[in-house]
Amino acid sequence: GASGTYAAHVAAYPDVDWRAFSREFVASLGLDHVALTTQVNPCDDLAALFDALRGVNDVLLDLDRDAWLYVSDRYLGQEAVEGETGSSTMPHKVNPIDFENSEGNLSKANSDLVFLADYVTTSRLQRDLSDSTVKRNVGAALAHCLIGYSKTADGLEKVVPNETAMREDLESTPEVIGEAVQTILRREGDTDAYERVKALTRGERVTLADFRDLFADLDVDDAVREELLALTPAGYT
Repeated sequence: GASGTYAAHVAAYPDVDWRAFSREFVASLGLDHVALTTQVNPCDDLAALFDALRGVNDVLLDLDRDAWLYVSDRYLGQEAVEGETGSSTMPHKVNPIDFENSEGNLSKANSDLVFLADYVTTSRLQRDLSDSTVKRNVGAALAHCLIGYSKTADGLEKVVPNETAMREDLESTPEVIGEAVQTILRREGDTDAYERVKALTRGERVTLADFRDLFADLDVDDAVREELLALTPAGYT
């Protein structure tokens, strides 16, 4: 009815249980019955969907940005696509354009999804149909999601690990074995193990030779010393 009640129905057929009829009729169409509404269906379900999509998009945005940085740091290389322009001034470049495209589309989608989830769940009194024009943008938000997903997939299909660059960085950062060193020393009962490694490595550029000098001065069994000497960044990680 115009005022949101069964008044007109009851006036015409007072003996019918209109609440029960309403529930059964809506259920017969395969829909969920909502007993109390304004002129607009309460859009909690849409808001939950939009929030879920935004959560997915946040995960992929994080992936896009990490992949972009890994490409920038040369940990990931990219397979060149025939005919694709890498850079307007540097022909040799293979830019991470798929990840950038995905990041832009997912960011736009999230902006729209936040707005939509907030807007469609509010209503001014009993007759507020301003959401009808807003809902016309749902398709655009979902389209930006779809493009973002597609571009992330395209980017992942092109990347290849640059083992040489990773290994070079790893070997030039021997301080990563500090965790293993202090843990082994703690196992042997050295209560100053953490402080020993901290004094050697904190804020310093160290080499494996520096670690080996430390190992030579330790009061440990030869077997433990050999265990420590065998540690390398690549072997440890």
